[in-house]
Amino acid sequence: MTTVFKSREIYSGSDSLEALGVENLHFKTFCRMSSSDFEALINLVGPKIAKADSTFRKAIPVVKRLALTLRYLATGDSYSSLSFVFKVSKQVISNILPEVCAALLDSLKEFVKIPQTQDEWLLVAEEYERKWNFPHCVGAMDGKLCAVQCPANSGSDFFNYKSFFSIVIFGLVDADYCFMYADVGCHGRIPDSSVFRNTTFFKNMENGIVIFPDAHALPGRQKGVPYVIVADDAFPLNNHIMKPYSGQQHGGSSKHIFNYRLSRARQIVENAFGILSSVFRVLRKPILLQPEKAQSVIMACIYLHNFLRKSCDSRQIYTPGGALDHEENGHVTRGTWRNEITTATTFTPLPTISRQSTQTANDIRDEFAAYFMSEDGRVPWQVDYQ
Repeated sequence: MTTVFKSREIYSGSDSLEALGVENLHFKTFCRMSSSDFEALINLVGPKIAKADSTFRKAIPVVKRLALTLRYLATGDSYSSLSFVFKVSKQVISNILPEVCAALLDSLKEFVKIPQTQDEWLLVAEEYERKWNFPHCVGAMDGKLCAVQCPANSGSDFFNYKSFFSIVIFGLVDADYCFMYADVGCHGRIPDSSVFRNTTFFKNMENGIVIFPDAHALPGRQKGVPYVIVADDAFPLNNHIMKPYSGQQHGGSSKHIFNYRLSRARQIVENAFGILSSVFRVLRKPILLQPEKAQSVIMACIYLHNFLRKSCDSRQIYTPGGALDHEENGHVTRGTWRNEITTATTFTPLPTISRQSTQTANDIRDEFAAYFMSEDGRVPWQVDYQ
């Protein structure tokens, strides 16, 4: 046995926090969560990742397996660096990370769920209207390119328009910055429109499995309007997806106000992705894994994002005051996550491509624009914004 790894035996006797050699005071910095939530994760994933002792040596305990994985997700440190911190060989680390990520996905699957009924969708819409003044909104969606190492024998499948290798992350987010749906793994070369069409969410929408609430008129209006998802120019405009009007709009015009109001609602998904990459820094650099393992790593970060956002103990650790964009009387204060220095090849937006939309979709967008200009649809600071 290599001498540097012998000292890991002193950690083998306990699955407690003390086994990490990290004081509780610094635990949130080390693993990006409270010690109580770490213990909760141990209880959830422990039975799935525990190993039996062998005749020759004791197994690496659950607490170290989980802490090593969380540290990798939080920092993106190399296997060599993690090896010296945790006294575990690089070969063992390469086995531990996929196992723990798979266990996290299985244990936290209830934290990332698409609403199953119209009433559940209505709850999402009510939150969007209450917090972001956008009625009939059931989510904000976006996609990002996440850099990976060049997959073996992949040709140009993963080579994107920014000239680096990547896989695509698609996310649908509720009004509280939590992912309701995420899809990871599309080749970076695939056009943006195909990214959405290849998701199970889109297919379920097309097949009637995802059923939004019935259309009805906006307050003070007569025309029925369906429930919609807000998105940017990378996605198509249709009856259930609203995107901004293209081009430069005259200040104070209905199109200008619509773009402003849609941007307010859509910033939720932008902030969700921003916090995700700000805290889980493995996403801030090319992931040096094959696409299948990289997909598992990214999905584990997304599941942990929701777990921490919904935790009473870790919510303020994960997203402290000022971390997210916030607005007061129409003036936006940028979240601290935006101050992070990013590389040109990580979490890159999908390309914007012009495309034709149906007249019905355009009419729906025009109805939203007219509503936002009406007395019922205005926000108090809208006049100042114009």
